[in-house]
Amino acid sequence: MFYAFLQYLFRAIFYTVFRTRVYGRAHIPQEGAVILAANHASNIDPPLMASLIDRPVSYMAKIELFENPIFGAAIRSCHAFPVKRGASDRGAIKAAVAVLKEGRVLGLFPEGTRSKTGELQKPEAGVALIAGMTGAPIVPVAILNTHRIFANGGRLPQLRIMYGPPVSFQGDRKSKDDLDAFSVEIMGHIARMRTELMQMDA
Repeated sequence: MFYAFLQYLFRAIFYTVFRTRVYGRAHIPQEGAVILAANHASNIDPPLMASLIDRPVSYMAKIELFENPIFGAAIRSCHAFPVKRGASDRGAIKAAVAVLKEGRVLGLFPEGTRSKTGELQKPEAGVALIAGMTGAPIVPVAILNTHRIFANGGRLPQLRIMYGPPVSFQGDRKSKDDLDAFSVEIMGHIARMRTELMQMDA
């Protein structure tokens, strides 16, 4: 109930305040496990990516956010689960795998951290590993202009987001080379869609 309320609220904000344009929603499977993998430039990215589609999305969130009982309970009700940043957190990986084994949607950011400039960063192998462990398809997602929300002289940018066709990991999940190659492939899809959005924005 709380998730549905926030989804409605954020959707209204993104459409009216930020004049958001959305492309490629039809690429998201209507049922079954799927990973949404997006570039990351702002704290607004998770609600943007999740609120504009019909299926609920689960996210990893830094464990510090769960220390406040009220806020922690609120984000748990929005399907978030804790992760220890800067360390290999097997518990978070297990939680992510559990989300997918239940046939749900998992939102991840391959870069691992936000880009202050909006430019794409080198991906980490975590998304590829989770895809390899579960067999879940990945829908690459390109987000444009969220890094400009608080850096544009008070003028709110128009946000754009594009969901691409699903891709699947075909390599050996125990091979670092295969994981790294697939991570680069995912970011390549995101980069191409981001360029397309930039051309629309010109």
